[in-house]
Amino acid sequence: MPGTTIVEPLDLVGLQIPYHFRCPISLELMRDPVTVCTGQTYDRSSIESWVATGNTTCPVTRAPLSDFTFIPNHTLRRLIQDWCVANQAFGIQRIPTPKQPADPVMVRALLTQASAVSSPFQPRLSALRRLKGLARDSDKNRSVISSHDAREVLIYIVFSDTGSSELSVEALAVLVMFQLNESECESIGSDPNRVVYLSRMLFHSSIEVRINSASLIENVLSGTRSPDLRAQICNADEIFEGVVDILRNLNSYPRALRIGVRALFALCLVKQTRHKAVQAGVPAMLIDRLADLDKCEAERALATIELLCRIPSGCLAFAAHALTVPLLVKTILKISDRATEYAAGALMALCSESEGSQREAVSAGVLTQLLLLVQSDCTERAKRKAQMLLKLLRDSWPEDSIGNSDDFACSEIVPF
Repeated sequence: MPGTTIVEPLDLVGLQIPYHFRCPISLELMRDPVTVCTGQTYDRSSIESWVATGNTTCPVTRAPLSDFTFIPNHTLRRLIQDWCVANQAFGIQRIPTPKQPADPVMVRALLTQASAVSSPFQPRLSALRRLKGLARDSDKNRSVISSHDAREVLIYIVFSDTGSSELSVEALAVLVMFQLNESECESIGSDPNRVVYLSRMLFHSSIEVRINSASLIENVLSGTRSPDLRAQICNADEIFEGVVDILRNLNSYPRALRIGVRALFALCLVKQTRHKAVQAGVPAMLIDRLADLDKCEAERALATIELLCRIPSGCLAFAAHALTVPLLVKTILKISDRATEYAAGALMALCSESEGSQREAVSAGVLTQLLLLVQSDCTERAKRKAQMLLKLLRDSWPEDSIGNSDDFACSEIVPF
């Protein structure tokens, strides 16, 4: 028929896929077919991307989309799944049944049920667990949940239901999946009882609760602008000890390492309480765990090391650890530009305070590393730190190998 486009079956590993199993947008086998108001069916990810880029018409009919509700086409999905099973011999894997996005009406009902103080315990707990499952499923679900003032509800449950620990910790598990705004962070950080509660939860018997508590502490510190309020949070009893204990005892949990390092970085950004980090054993813990961290968290750990090297007790603690200087030297030019900058800054602080650290650094090969750094494409901050360290170590190697450099003030740690 004139004007009609014939879509040929797609050939995949020698197998023809029926054209009506393919998304008209991507031409790929549909995994989550949904029908729009014009009656056309598309793969959910494709039509969502189409609409997200500002299109308001049906891709096939070009008719205006009067309703942006996407209805799952369960019949077609089952036919596709059956076809996949029937063709397993060709290497086709069955498409799993997709998890449906959170329904706003259901989300409202769950939040109402979870926050109803007069309701029985079990329905409230079930509602929180259902919300946790939805939030874990996708970013879109978290967006839907957040749009219904969920953070405010969850904060209320976490800190008002502490007598019912199970409700509180379940709400905490949901809350840490969302980024809090400044007023929400201040509402937590300005209440000493709430801060003490989170600090106490760092020693909970449940691994997940401990990690979630550290995560919320990091979230609150990162979202609070007031220096006084951040210092007040960091002054909570045993808050440093709790985070260090997570890193010390939960090294088999990748999330524990990631959250623990982030929490320590946020805590150590507060200058007034860095001595507490040293007293809690943070220097040794960071050096011992450095090799276990991925790139991003290694950068945070090195940034924290540089911060703690800015106070005398921190310098002493790091200098006393036999692996500190060799590890910092080895880190230069190995992980990232940021990591190199922080390692050079920490070495600068250590070598400025201790001739022993200078000898250790030279013995570990720092001079060659610094010369390579100065000639590399690394950041200007890192190069300036390297030049300062070369000046400091001038007496330790031939003068004709030392390049000229200007004095400068150490830069601040770049926020993550």
